[in-house]
Amino acid sequence: MSDKVKYELEFVIQASPQLLYQYISTPSGLSEWYADNVNSRGEIFTFIWDGAEERAKMLKRKSEEFVKLAWEESEDDSFFEMRIIVDEITKDVSLFITDFAEEDEVDESKMLWENQVSDLKQVLGST
Repeated sequence: MSDKVKYELEFVIQASPQLLYQYISTPSGLSEWYADNVNSRGEIFTFIWDGAEERAKMLKRKSEEFVKLAWEESEDDSFFEMRIIVDEITKDVSLFITDFAEEDEVDESKMLWENQVSDLKQVLGST
């Protein structure tokens, strides 16, 4: 099995950091754009897409700043992180995504994030 490659994406989002954090850190917020349904029990989040379930553990979170999760099925140290960055000068809010994918799946994985963040922007009215 090949090692996963780390990649990063940045999306400008026209929403307050407080509101954006609700959409990246809560089951109800994530259900709006990331998966068909999301449930959580403690630090374990269950993501449901087309009836298939995947579980991730919340590794770290900081209110209005970031969430960091790791898929339970992952056999390496990979994780995915969604970090909110506010430009000090312009006050622009960005969502900075860090994720890992197999080398031959990076482009596909990036496209998936782009589609999902596009859904997030629609939910937030930030198109």
